[in-house]
Amino acid sequence: MALPLHARHAMLGSVSGKHRSPVRGSALEFAQYRKYVPGDDTRRLDWRTWGRSDRFYIKQFEADTNLRLCLLMDTSGSMDFGPSGATRFDYARKLAGALGYFAAEQGDAVGLWSLGSLGSLARSKPVEIPARRGPAHLGQVLDSLADLRPDGGTTLLAALHEAAEKIRQRALVIIFSDFFVPPSDLKSAFQHLRFRKHDVAAFHLLDQRELDFDFDRPARFLDMEGGDAVLADPSLIARNYREAVRRYIVELDEVVRTTGVDYMRVRLQEPYDEVLARFLLARIPNHTAAR
Repeated sequence: MALPLHARHAMLGSVSGKHRSPVRGSALEFAQYRKYVPGDDTRRLDWRTWGRSDRFYIKQFEADTNLRLCLLMDTSGSMDFGPSGATRFDYARKLAGALGYFAAEQGDAVGLWSLGSLGSLARSKPVEIPARRGPAHLGQVLDSLADLRPDGGTTLLAALHEAAEKIRQRALVIIFSDFFVPPSDLKSAFQHLRFRKHDVAAFHLLDQRELDFDFDRPARFLDMEGGDAVLADPSLIARNYREAVRRYIVELDEVVRTTGVDYMRVRLQEPYDEVLARFLLARIPNHTAAR
């Protein structure tokens, strides 16, 4: 049985569902009491409270609603890193497709946005599919996801700000990216999404080779986003490279901590089903498993 996909913040939806809403309703989970005012539904009066206090109080409950899941895919050239069929983007596409399917199966709305690329002729057109419910719409999302191709320089930051403006109703926004941008600049994009009341999660996709940098001979390093190639001896730059990576991760961890983003650092060598299970388990209310 698949694990459920939970929102960590209250959602606003158009149909009843399984996620907590900020709107008070008459679902099964008790929220609070308030004083009765003329016109209130008398069926929701708490007669036991009246018997104790001689005052009328109305029971309020959390209204359940459906979730809007917005999948944001980084389509810059660096997402094409890795062997054919097992690139960073292939990994991201598996995660996004599975989460979209899980959400649709539990009656939630699913949408897809590509975080576009600059430079060379793009191998896929920008995608902007608002979140909707239904099998036919899910099919459109999955087909579009399959057609996306990573290429060119990144517009990640501008695209995240644009998505924050265009996704008008609060949603679970999940970003799939290598986040090859300065963490200080990324912070403002995360804050923009959170200001719009979105529940934001991020899958940060890294290859172990990028972290270890254990190359043992001179090599030509290619910029997958269109920059110049660099010929270098790894033994001369490895120490500075690893220190730069360490500082980047420390800065990014601080950004995540201060913006309240649900962050998953993923190594491409990890089985993607284990990564999915860890993400879903951690979002179950009151779950305390280690991340």
